[in-house]
Amino acid sequence: MRQHRMTAAVLSAVFMGLGQLYNRQFAKGISFIVLYAAAIYYAINNLGHALWGIVTLGETKQHWEKVGKLTQRVPGDHSIFLMIEGLITIFVVLLIIYLFVMNVRDAYFGGKLREEGKKLNNFRETLLFIVDKKFPQLVITIPLVFVFFFTVLPIIFSVLIAFTNYNNTHEPPGNLVDWQGFRAFKDLLGLSQWAHTFLGVFTWTMVWAVLSTFTTFFGGFAVALLVQQKGIRFKSVFRAIYMIPFAIPAFLSLLIMRNLFNAQFGPINAMLLKLGIVGPEWLTDPTWAKATIVMVNIWLGYPLSMLLIIGILTTIPRDLYEAAEVDGASASYKFRKITFPSVMFSLAPIFIGQFTGNINNFNVIFLLTSGGPANSEYQFAGHTDILITWLYSLSITNGRYNFAAVVSIFLFIIIAVFANLSFRRTRSFREEDMLR
Repeated sequence: MRQHRMTAAVLSAVFMGLGQLYNRQFAKGISFIVLYAAAIYYAINNLGHALWGIVTLGETKQHWEKVGKLTQRVPGDHSIFLMIEGLITIFVVLLIIYLFVMNVRDAYFGGKLREEGKKLNNFRETLLFIVDKKFPQLVITIPLVFVFFFTVLPIIFSVLIAFTNYNNTHEPPGNLVDWQGFRAFKDLLGLSQWAHTFLGVFTWTMVWAVLSTFTTFFGGFAVALLVQQKGIRFKSVFRAIYMIPFAIPAFLSLLIMRNLFNAQFGPINAMLLKLGIVGPEWLTDPTWAKATIVMVNIWLGYPLSMLLIIGILTTIPRDLYEAAEVDGASASYKFRKITFPSVMFSLAPIFIGQFTGNINNFNVIFLLTSGGPANSEYQFAGHTDILITWLYSLSITNGRYNFAAVVSIFLFIIIAVFANLSFRRTRSFREEDMLR
């Protein structure tokens, strides 16, 4: 018996599609050959330049040259564009390599079927098989490509920027960007003022995440319990009223709140003054600014928690409460042993998600205080800046892109590690894992 599988695999390894032709899958083989020829043409024309761009980040910066009596601008290499183009080209080449491996694998199993005397699918039958048996993989593949292009590649790009000197003094095309290794990391953590800023902003970020998550979650919990109490009439009306803060766009609510808490012209301090009380500097005093942000966030965040918890409360069997009442259980005991565990079993992953989301809660901080009030001891950060708003200030406002990239890496590590460890400790995850 001829070793069709090895012959087909070797042929496909020599040139994509030859193994399929050997297996008499002519339409599939020709398709692979055309794809591979196009891939080779693309790689020859782009891969070398892409690797050169990634390694060097350009060699000629934009400059002016005198040509005769005229001075002309000579365009140079754009380091950032070279990095992006290089990443895209490398990704395309990796995708082609993956397809090449799958082509060899397909040829191998096609040859194996021939050895077993089985009929191979023709092109039409292959398409029908993919639509019928591999439809989920087919549907997932296209979004995965978009996820890679618009999520993974930007993350890789951000990581690479952290190892360069890309800032407002090294900005292409007027100036080239160079690789600097771990210099930005060393400066951020080693230089006293930068390290002090990072530690201060990081500490407030964690405090803010804890306070904002617990206040909105348990605030919503309290309102949900009150609305679901026996004897409360017009429950649907109350639920609708309490959902109003969530229904109004947060952007609009935060701008209104910023005006309400204005220390000089805001209506809140004006009303307090009529009562003989001098209102605090809500947004310009460091302590009051942080307290104000937490209060406003409660207003914006509790309705969603309330709605989710009400949904869980309605699913708890009434028999559990009746059995506890028969045994003489108090209201607090029923809450601790029935209500709270039932809610947390379902909402613990969402609770963790809210915490990680609040670490990156850009809107509330930026729209309410813009990170202020200013802190003279910090580098490009204010008293209420969290890591994500400091990152914005470093990059968009002050052009310190390499430092911003370093901060983004730390932010990603913090969120990823916390979310992974916390989620794995939830009861719902453990029970789901046991059922597999």
